Amino acid sequence: MKIAFFDTKPYDRAAFEREGGEKGVEFRFFETKLNADTADLARGCDAVCVFVNDEVNAAVIDRLRDAGIGLVALRSAGYNNVDLSHAFGRVHVAHVPAYSPYAVAEHTAALLLTSLRRIHKAYDRTRDFNFSLVGLTGTELHGKTVGIVGTGKIGRIFAGICRGFGMRIVAFDPYPAQESGIAYVSLDELFAVSDVISLHCPLTPETRHLVDAEAIGKMKRGVVLLNTSRGALVDAEALLDGIKARKIGAACLDVYEEEADVFFNDLSGHILDDDLLARLISMTNVIVTSHQGFLTEEALGRIAETTVSNVRSFFDSGCVSCDNELCYRCGKIEECKGGLRRARCF
Repeated sequence: MKIAFFDTKPYDRAAFEREGGEKGVEFRFFETKLNADTADLARGCDAVCVFVNDEVNAAVIDRLRDAGIGLVALRSAGYNNVDLSHAFGRVHVAHVPAYSPYAVAEHTAALLLTSLRRIHKAYDRTRDFNFSLVGLTGTELHGKTVGIVGTGKIGRIFAGICRGFGMRIVAFDPYPAQESGIAYVSLDELFAVSDVISLHCPLTPETRHLVDAEAIGKMKRGVVLLNTSRGALVDAEALLDGIKARKIGAACLDVYEEEADVFFNDLSGHILDDDLLARLISMTNVIVTSHQGFLTEEALGRIAETTVSNVRSFFDSGCVSCDNELCYRCGKIEECKGGLRRARCF
């Protein structure tokens, strides 16, 4: 079977070529992103493999179906770039529900420590042989309150890391994790009491711009905001205003609402067209990494393994079942009534 692999990066190829070679899956690697103009590159293939910034909207889905594509295999957990309602009855969609929650949680902690202990500034100084400590005074985590929005696997692992630092943990989630030992509060209370706020929830119509001007107004002065989940959870304009007003003490972002044309690309020789992102990066209390949280050797291996397994289960069963299919029919996108997630959505 042949899979058209879009938005290819060098770190993708090794793991997928190894996994595909072992399981009889041939990948055709394309550096271009999937969109309406590039969808025809998939002709002659059985499925497409896409990432978070590929477009899988109605127009693309129709082109894929016309090209004979039966499966869209996401190599990510998130699927907000896929029009699942339009995909229903046309193409099947599978994702990688978990690859390494530790990778993202640990990256979140790394960003927090880097910001509060000024590690990035010290690194730049010492490379110029400047060993002054002026301006590098940090803040301790011990005794501070961290508010975690979303307590899935990543959120709970991050909570465990924060607990190890002696932090007080509060959380908000519409579906609290049972027997987790986490103190759940309302979102407004979380905003009001937290010294650090970390976002670990999916992007849905309800969570879009969860952190907006009104939410920032409810936060403590000097709060540290972490987002390693989805960019559109944060209204970037409101965030910039909050930083300028000294309400937000620091922001650590691994995702950004308009990242699609920026992240994963080397733009060092170009002028950045996104003025808002440029202004955020210019702030001394803002750290931006380019959707790097997932990027570990362990996670890349698991992503390739699960993606190839999804493809094999779909085609080996004669397209009657699929591991990790996203189900639109029953309304429970990730928890379809197939129980073991092996029943087709349609």
